[in-house]
Amino acid sequence: MSDRQKVNETGEAKQKCALFADYARYYDLLYKDKDYESEADYVAGMIRCFHPTARSVLELGSGTGIHAIHLAKKGYEVTGVEISTDMIGIARSKASPHSHSPNPAFFQGDIRTVRLNRTYDTIIAIFHVMSYQTTNADIVAAFATVREHLGTGGIFLFDVWYGPAVLTERPTVRIKRMADEGTAITRIAEPVMKPNENLVEVHYQVFVEDRGNAAVKMLQETHVMRYFFLPELELLAARNGLHIMNAEEWLTGKPISANTWGAFFVMQMKSGQELPCQEQI
Repeated sequence: MSDRQKVNETGEAKQKCALFADYARYYDLLYKDKDYESEADYVAGMIRCFHPTARSVLELGSGTGIHAIHLAKKGYEVTGVEISTDMIGIARSKASPHSHSPNPAFFQGDIRTVRLNRTYDTIIAIFHVMSYQTTNADIVAAFATVREHLGTGGIFLFDVWYGPAVLTERPTVRIKRMADEGTAITRIAEPVMKPNENLVEVHYQVFVEDRGNAAVKMLQETHVMRYFFLPELELLAARNGLHIMNAEEWLTGKPISANTWGAFFVMQMKSGQELPCQEQI
């Protein structure tokens, strides 16, 4: 890797950290309607189905740690990697010192470059973590991380924005409102399609109200999301010694189709697979 490439990667990582610094402050409130326990049940069911002897789980993009904590309660040894130091702090604060199950371990790291010097039975990247890998170099690097950390016969579970649905239904402006005792949040999401790059730029305006004094501040963020198609995921799998075992709609189990925004994949590391030369896609 050239010095220029290293500088670019470092700069991109810092930009992602900065993006999620503000996001971390209201993340759990914004998604308090999300049924993390049911989602963890779904993921655990997939692990039992496709790798019933799995015990160790690496979560790439672990956020504020809620999925990891639920999986740990189910008996898995869980390690979370998250680029946002703010989110890592929140995740660690949630770990219970009185838990009967081992608490997850959380580490700050970029999923494109992190190396933990061990392998896991299962790797998960859920809530569109892979769709945040927006360039070919990003996604190739993320899959290289999976390849380095997944044991033989291990499985990789992840969801992405699915291209046929994005192009069929097209993203629209959305407004979300959430509140607790002290804070009220209104988030306006305005998407901009970048069809030649398989990207959607989602421009957020977030209004955060302190309900104690009625003070309101506005945050602006842009989240760039990549949508994927089955043939490119098949190619990425093959180039990393993986094969697709299952593809379905996230949580419902329906076959993926032009109406499937959230496509969920299970890939397995082949045994004795000789990998081809790793070239840029």
